[in-house]
Amino acid sequence: MIDTQGNGLVFLLCIPRSGSSLSTVMLQNHSRIFATQEMWFLMNLVDLSKADSRVYGGSSIIRQFYQAMVSEDVFEKACRSFALEIYNGFLEGSGADFIVDKSPRYYYMLEWLDRLFPQSRRIHLQRNPLSTAASFKKVNRHTGEGFDLLQSLNSPKLDMKAVDLTLGLTRLNDYFAESHSFAYELKYEHLVMRPREELEKLCAFLDISYEQGMEQYGQFVDSTKADMFYSMGVGDPFLSSHQEAHQNSVNNWKEILDRQEVEMYCRVLGANLFHRMGYSEQLREAEQWTGVRVEDNPDQEVLHRLEQQLSVASGCRWQPNYQMKAWKNNGQHPSPMQNCSEQDEPAKRDPALEAMVTIRQLQAALRAADQRLERGYTERERLKKQLASAHSKLQRIKSWIPFGRQISAWASQRRMVRGGKS
Repeated sequence: MIDTQGNGLVFLLCIPRSGSSLSTVMLQNHSRIFATQEMWFLMNLVDLSKADSRVYGGSSIIRQFYQAMVSEDVFEKACRSFALEIYNGFLEGSGADFIVDKSPRYYYMLEWLDRLFPQSRRIHLQRNPLSTAASFKKVNRHTGEGFDLLQSLNSPKLDMKAVDLTLGLTRLNDYFAESHSFAYELKYEHLVMRPREELEKLCAFLDISYEQGMEQYGQFVDSTKADMFYSMGVGDPFLSSHQEAHQNSVNNWKEILDRQEVEMYCRVLGANLFHRMGYSEQLREAEQWTGVRVEDNPDQEVLHRLEQQLSVASGCRWQPNYQMKAWKNNGQHPSPMQNCSEQDEPAKRDPALEAMVTIRQLQAALRAADQRLERGYTERERLKKQLASAHSKLQRIKSWIPFGRQISAWASQRRMVRGGKS
């Protein structure tokens, strides 16, 4: 079970489109790990006191309540208790010791993560920034949303994808700048090239043994955990079309992004960030392809504008260059399983409890699937109405055609009578 310090809790930290779905679908195949699709709920908790507008009103009263009557310490304890109920509810009866919270954009609240669960394990998932930008474009094109990198970076209004690709990226690299016993760096490119080797190292970081075949996620699609994972319908829409990791997306950024997009994005990030992340070779490729040398430092004007847009929209204030805080206990870091002592013999499980957990997970998967079907039905009905409206307009225009021909004939006769002058 997860304790108040976060032992047994693992955060997979990255920006969207970094390969977090692939990482999670492999990790969840381990018998001691519970991992599902994106949760995101901690961001909702940290913003709870901001009290967005509700139909029943009272937003100003709620904000005043939190500001005047609830201390920061009490609020933090309450949020921690709520999160523990959620996390441990997933673990109850599952036989797992760890829960992986894979929620891109947790970079939004890194300071709060350190205060809430200081002994949690944190995995920093890295990917070539150009490939990440290309993935945004590919996925949004697939879903019909569309994504223009240049427009996103230049938008006068807040665009969270631009924040992800710039501020989110730099913030996570600042956070993990120094080595930490509770932190681990995982590179997407290494994971798809040698998945077993990378998972063995990742399991060692979590103090558990690698389990044979956990990287072959296509073999686990009929499991209850897989049902819950895929039923949410978020994350990588192309993941289920493969049975195991592949390298097709490693260097496809030149096929998806154009030269102007590559040039501007590299300029906004600056060469130093590519070097820090270990993607110097990819930066050289981009410079050779565009014919433009990238300056070392980022475009501060663009970053400042994005930071101001986010601040105005969310009210959040980040500590500049914030780094992961070291947890201190006489200079020693406890094992994340210190309160869940690892025994040679596996603990006995209650079959009835396991059955109830399975039922609960299947019910959650069915609810998520029903909601997706309902959204699909609503969208289908909307498109039907739109099609019917367009068809009606088309028929109306067609009905005008005979009358239009009469007008044309009449106009021609009039020009002939007036000597060709209209």
